Amino acid sequence: MLAHRSSRHVCSIALFAGLLIAPVTASAQLLAFGPIQSYQPGFPQYAPQAAPQIAPRYAPQNDEASGSPLAPELRHQIVAYPSSEPAGTIIIDTPHKFLYLTMGGGKAMRYGIGVGRQGFTWSGVQTISRKAEWPDWIPPKEMVARQPYLPRWVSGGPGNPLGARAMYLGATEYRIHGTNAPDTIGKNVSSGCIRLENSEVEDLYSRVNVGTKVIVLPNDPRASVQRVSAIDPTATDGNVSIARDQAGRMTAQIAVAVR
Repeated sequence: MLAHRSSRHVCSIALFAGLLIAPVTASAQLLAFGPIQSYQPGFPQYAPQAAPQIAPRYAPQNDEASGSPLAPELRHQIVAYPSSEPAGTIIIDTPHKFLYLTMGGGKAMRYGIGVGRQGFTWSGVQTISRKAEWPDWIPPKEMVARQPYLPRWVSGGPGNPLGARAMYLGATEYRIHGTNAPDTIGKNVSSGCIRLENSEVEDLYSRVNVGTKVIVLPNDPRASVQRVSAIDPTATDGNVSIARDQAGRMTAQIAVAVR
């Protein structure tokens, strides 16, 4: 009888021990084979943030291959350009939207440009009278008359329509200058000024000096550099006569020497 009771106690103890051990084993199996959870920081404001989205209109207009905002043919490059003009002369090819800086030996550095829109192109010979980096912009009175909403003065900087550099042409209101709108290069867009993309105008600016001769060809593919260059840029009576009609359209009368 005693042996029977002892046997029952032993069985009860074994069963109780089994119940205690089972959850531990199950937990161990869960810990060993359960999916590993990634740790999440306690301060989400310090977690890596996604890059801000830029509206397509304001996104950089870069060429995928080179990072330049210009098409390959509009970037400055050395090209064949036979010319009787001495090295260091700027020739504005208005109808084809290119600026050439002659290098001699039948070569020139070519830049893509934006030129005057219809009624605002001009031609003649000038010289660079002044150079400025990040120039201020004071709209000419003629421009203000056409567009009275324009500011009367804009300080130099990224928001300035003259861009990074400006080269002033003689005593005229015209300039060769930069632009913050590279999509306007290769087009008729201005009120007569010649514009280049900012990095391009910086390159040109570094290559020319005050006194550089600038030949601006008419908006006519048949225009001759030699004919326009024959004008004396130092003549006191001026070589370009500007006139505007009542609608504000501008025409240029050019005194060309006949030989």
